Amino acid sequence: MKRLLPAFMRNPVEMSFMGVTFLTGLAIAFLVPVLSLFLSDELKVRPLLIGAFFTANAVMGIIIGQILARYSDNLTNRKPLIIICGIAGILGSLLYAFDRHFGVLISLGIVLMSVCGSITPQLYALAREYTDAENKQAVTFGTVMRAQFSLAWVIGPPLAFFIVAHFDFTRLFAGVAVLYLLCVVIMARYLPVIPRQAAAKLTSSGNIWQNRRLLLLFLSSFLLWTCNSMYLITMPLYISKALHWSQGLAGWLMGLAAGLEIPVMLLAGRYSLRIGNRKLMLISGMSAVAFYVVLLLSQQPSVLFLAQILNALFIGILAGIGMTCFQDLLPGYAGQASTLFSNSIRCGGIVAGMLAGTIVEWFQFDGVFICALGLSLCALLALWRISSL
Repeated sequence: MKRLLPAFMRNPVEMSFMGVTFLTGLAIAFLVPVLSLFLSDELKVRPLLIGAFFTANAVMGIIIGQILARYSDNLTNRKPLIIICGIAGILGSLLYAFDRHFGVLISLGIVLMSVCGSITPQLYALAREYTDAENKQAVTFGTVMRAQFSLAWVIGPPLAFFIVAHFDFTRLFAGVAVLYLLCVVIMARYLPVIPRQAAAKLTSSGNIWQNRRLLLLFLSSFLLWTCNSMYLITMPLYISKALHWSQGLAGWLMGLAAGLEIPVMLLAGRYSLRIGNRKLMLISGMSAVAFYVVLLLSQQPSVLFLAQILNALFIGILAGIGMTCFQDLLPGYAGQASTLFSNSIRCGGIVAGMLAGTIVEWFQFDGVFICALGLSLCALLALWRISSL
């Protein structure tokens, strides 16, 4: 990686990929951790409706993401679509900044941010086409891009909670709009135009779900991302409402976890051949189980900070090699494999939104962590039953 970074800094095209990845990651890290607090404190929305909001957001993300993904396969150039997604991010962020009607945000706001959400997969697709065209290391390039995203999450959540605590949500979301504006400028100026042919239709996609290992991997990934989404939704409220601590503590916890995920992610990619993807995924599942046990047993800030080591092992490995595992089980169908991995995240967000809001409404926050513990145990069992990855 040390040898790669100077090359990236000398190449404006490659730096544009890194810069846009970092800025979009920062925009998401500003928005997602505070959304539940925004809905609860600013819009006075009940926990059940907060869960409904996150569920609707995830469902719309899947629908619009699939439509745009299919549309992009018929384009000869992805760059204009990526720029349009960035413009949608600007408009959606401004809507969050200046509108306080729940009905508008759960409809138009979610549509705009769902279109914006396609920046990341389309950017990675363009990066793969660029590395193939330039005969560069696609795996290494993609790993460094993912590290930029995680780095943004080190900075984003603490800064987001600081802005909310000392200023307001309007200035925070206006800042998100500025970040997307910078992305659009960089993308328009520096991202490459890679001519491409329309993707051929798969003729054997109907046989994909007959792959038992793939089914178990999708199930385990879906369950683990459900647990993580439930944690992200409820942690800010848990910190401020149940434990009565500073809201900024949630941001520091998320930022610490993201910082620790970076070396975990890079090390998992480096040693995956030596250790094996199956063992690494089992370590991820076991770390998830241990993490939610700690959340149930302790409410001390120092313990919660130390527990982020487990959280980083859990998410760092899952995010770092999860997509590779899907691609290894679907050789020759990298696009469809990547979509399955992304859909496991989005489906996890849908279920997490429904579960988190309902459980907090009826059983308080401990019920969320008990549910996450149970789901992570099921995910670990599914991973154990996979013979090889």
